[in-house]
Amino acid sequence: MAVYHDARCRLCRREGMKLFLKGSRCFSDKCAFERRGYAPGEHGKNRRVKETNYGQQLREKQKARRIYGLLEGQFRHFFSKASDAKGVTGEVLLQMLERRIDNVVFRLGLAPSRSAARQLVRHGHFQVNGKRVNIPSYQVSPDDVITLNEKSSAKAVVTDATDLTASVAPWLQADHDNLTGKVLRVPDRGDIDTPVQEQLIVELYSK
Repeated sequence: MAVYHDARCRLCRREGMKLFLKGSRCFSDKCAFERRGYAPGEHGKNRRVKETNYGQQLREKQKARRIYGLLEGQFRHFFSKASDAKGVTGEVLLQMLERRIDNVVFRLGLAPSRSAARQLVRHGHFQVNGKRVNIPSYQVSPDDVITLNEKSSAKAVVTDATDLTASVAPWLQADHDNLTGKVLRVPDRGDIDTPVQEQLIVELYSK
């Protein structure tokens, strides 16, 4: 499976905002966006581009894709499923992205970043309702219980992540003492603080 291997801080600089892709580093003075808050590349500092409607739509799609750590094919697959589902396509898309098990582990504060959560899930460190899950795109449902595998070697990493967590999404319930979490309900649009305008993504793919 293809994986993004380039510097993640370049993604924040390209989108012109902090996407919080590297956990605690994003809150320190080592954050590349804080030191160089302009687009990467030789001419990034002096680049002045007047964006078209298409350019704005593309940027929103790229921003969402990078926040959730998906490749283009994976993101398009989610959009296709959202288009076929009942409800407002943009909101359904964000709900599906939020319900990915790697995102849920991150939202519960059991991992310092989504990329770290994805790696922990892939290596089988988490269970859903007592069953091992190693597919990051697995969709959780209301009343699902997420637990750290008792024999997991990543307990120290998960515990350190909980110490950095200030709050948990309102549609989730976390028990950091026992390193577990529960899905209370499907998130509403108001519960999702991802800084994207999903309607622009819908417009882009509807062309």
